[in-house]
Amino acid sequence: MSTRRNFLKTGLLGAGALALGSPRLLAAKGDTPPTRFVFVHKGNGLFPQAVVPPTFTDEQKALEQKKEAFTVDLDGHDLPEWMSPLAPHVENLTILQGLSGKMCTTGHHTWCSSLGVYKANERLSSIKWATVDFELAKLFPSPFGHIEFACFPNGGGNSRGNVNGIEKGFSARGPQQPNYAFGSPKVAMQELFQSVSEDEAARARYQLERKMLEFVANNESGTAGGLAGTERVKVANYADAVQDIRERNRRVEAMSAVIRANMPTLDEKYFADDLNTVDRQNGFTEILLSTLISGMTNVVAFTVDELGTTYTGLPEIEGSNVNLHDVGHGKPVGSFQATDVRKKVRNQHMSVIDTIVSRLKSVPEGTGTMFDNTVLMYFPDNGETHHSKGGEWPFLVLAGDNTKIDLRRRYVRLPAHGREGHKTLGNWYTTFLNAYGNQVEHYGALDTALVHDQKGPITEFLG
Repeated sequence: MSTRRNFLKTGLLGAGALALGSPRLLAAKGDTPPTRFVFVHKGNGLFPQAVVPPTFTDEQKALEQKKEAFTVDLDGHDLPEWMSPLAPHVENLTILQGLSGKMCTTGHHTWCSSLGVYKANERLSSIKWATVDFELAKLFPSPFGHIEFACFPNGGGNSRGNVNGIEKGFSARGPQQPNYAFGSPKVAMQELFQSVSEDEAARARYQLERKMLEFVANNESGTAGGLAGTERVKVANYADAVQDIRERNRRVEAMSAVIRANMPTLDEKYFADDLNTVDRQNGFTEILLSTLISGMTNVVAFTVDELGTTYTGLPEIEGSNVNLHDVGHGKPVGSFQATDVRKKVRNQHMSVIDTIVSRLKSVPEGTGTMFDNTVLMYFPDNGETHHSKGGEWPFLVLAGDNTKIDLRRRYVRLPAHGREGHKTLGNWYTTFLNAYGNQVEHYGALDTALVHDQKGPITEFLG
């Protein structure tokens, strides 16, 4: 049963639960910077063949066709055309093929399956444990912990049509605890940066919320003293949650100068309610970067689209409302075939990732840059196809020089599902958790169809 404390942790958005993160103190000289993780995921599947470099030799193409394990240095190979925005970052890029996720919900939607590695649906009872992004956030604590952005589907899904609001996202804080995501740059700016806003009304709202929280904390603490048993625990937890938010308030105020210095400057168009999808993604990208650079969080999840997201603003078809479900069934848009529309969508995603990586490479940190301590993963929400079965889950990974997973500048094809040595999403996420201090035996549910031992990390990635 959800307690009032849980409600505050995940649902008290209007009272500032999402607005009160404070920035990371700049690391003192000699301190080790935190590792940052950015999870960028898309709907409508990602064909494994779409990420294969066109310059592979016949032998390499044959191995890929048979889904035989092999590794190739990307040096000297061209990327697929839609991946061209990543060309300046090939030194940091790995294309990873062959992971499976048959223990997840597949088909059209996966909800939080692809990050949690279990079957999930819209019901809270299906959320079995925290998704991997939240587990990584625990290893690199920040005042805000975790931030999620989403280009929500228009007709249903998590947002139920409230694409511009704050709704259940695609990550989870813990069992039966969905995370909440910002649905528009406008609401993200209002909630994340109101304490340092130049808007007098926004600052007044923030101060009003502070006073309200102070009143609630004092009132609930006193109430708990007159109760016993379970009710006393519930009310005490509720009061503790309010105190947690108030503590974040204090840290925000102490570091307001850092937040203000890193606030995104967005054109007025990004605050429109009828924002097109491309502009929505670009606006979120600027806010995402501000939260990382200011230190508000070290972990971000970004749903760039979902199957029900009506795509608008794509180059050469800017005026079209692209239905990704129809595209998944091969329907053309204007003069462009479905495969070409898919490439346009993915190319826009790559532009977003190029912006993130390039900006982080420009921010000094320690003896290098912020990107040296960053891992970004791009992957499909639902596996390999429109109607996915979970047999393959392609990943693009961009990692900085100081990260602990040995992946840079490679094309890696792992053994296909059912073959000896095959690896799952669970192995993949276990690798990261183990590398950064969580020695869990295995993260996620197991695939009952696999007969070989499938627990543990992918050891060859640990260096």
